[in-house]
Amino acid sequence: MSEQPVYDTLILNGTVIDPAAGRNGRFDIAVQGGKIAAIAPDLSQARAKEKINAAGLLVLPGMIDTHAHVYQHVTGKFGLNPDMVGVRSGVTTLIDQGGPSCMTIGGFRHYVSEPAASRVLCFISAYLVGGLEGHLYPDLYGPNGVNVEHTVRVAQQNPDLVKGIKAHAEIGGQSRWGIEVIKLGKQISSRLDLPLYIHLGQLWPTADSAPIPDPDELIRELVPIMQPGDILAHPFTRHPGGFVSESGEVHPILLEAVNNCGVRVDVGHGSHFSFAAARKVLEAGVVPFTLGADMHGYNVQVPNSNEDSDRTSNPFFGVAPFNLTIAMTELLHLGLSLEQVVAMVTANPATMLRMEDSLGTLQPGREADISVLKMETGRFRLSDNTGEEVVSEKLLRPIFCLRAGTRFDADSFFVPDAIAA
Repeated sequence: MSEQPVYDTLILNGTVIDPAAGRNGRFDIAVQGGKIAAIAPDLSQARAKEKINAAGLLVLPGMIDTHAHVYQHVTGKFGLNPDMVGVRSGVTTLIDQGGPSCMTIGGFRHYVSEPAASRVLCFISAYLVGGLEGHLYPDLYGPNGVNVEHTVRVAQQNPDLVKGIKAHAEIGGQSRWGIEVIKLGKQISSRLDLPLYIHLGQLWPTADSAPIPDPDELIRELVPIMQPGDILAHPFTRHPGGFVSESGEVHPILLEAVNNCGVRVDVGHGSHFSFAAARKVLEAGVVPFTLGADMHGYNVQVPNSNEDSDRTSNPFFGVAPFNLTIAMTELLHLGLSLEQVVAMVTANPATMLRMEDSLGTLQPGREADISVLKMETGRFRLSDNTGEEVVSEKLLRPIFCLRAGTRFDADSFFVPDAIAA
């Protein structure tokens, strides 16, 4: 009689939440050779080089952050270390939103994506300049800064990295160029058959010589350009030009786009997030499809950085502490279910990336990308950059993850400390 196989790792006694597979309960997971070898209610008698007792912990498919800024150094103070945002925060896959462009994708591949332990993909910038210095210089982001042909060609040459196109729809740019940049971004998106990811909410000051645009009119011009599968970011923004109109109601045209036209919504938390806007948007029936953290060098504190003097001048500046699991906690506090929120960082991003065959669920034979979290209970203070504070009775915290079977503890300095209320 043959002996039982010896696995590399067994994760035992955890509560597996895997919306794509319909699992929500106690399961054990075996890992061998960097892949998931087995999932069963009880593998405790199997032999393994390492057994991890995950009793009291949540075991998820490897979490996917759909809005990262990790083109470190090349995008100046904006780009963070990918593994501090990724595996060392319990996140196995990152999508850099608009850091690399057609001119800088080579550097992104060789100096960020390939060396990182995290899986790092991107939505390529529609602009030649990409995310340099965190979009601090608006004059670089006009139509003359877009090259459709070059961007299409580079995206076609890098299909393993490029999963979509990033552009901005906001009144600072509209006051300078109208929405021509969005139309060019949509040309790129359509020719590549990839989704267009649109930033909503004012980013830049309006041009001195131009009248201040109507942010509601921007929305009315934008929505007809978008197609099923395209993504609107920052639904809960505190800035003008988002889901909440100047009159304080959610735009009917946005409701129509999301509910009936196949346009998707990504939280894109960042410094934009507002509890008040989130309540209005959720009450209107808009549930985000994905949950990107949108962490970068102007809305989180980077240890040992001596470059803080100009942080407040960046349009994305913020001080409220957050990361992906804090953003998940906030959505739980706002009334979404744990399974809904888990789907936003697992199954749904895999669908957005068209990578359902490899990401977003725990299945034997797939790479062992697994995130393990703890649900703390108590009274925890959460805050946004409008100054609002709330008290949550739950707090999700990352403990560790496996990326292709290799364990990484969640020891990143970007994981905020719990703040007792």
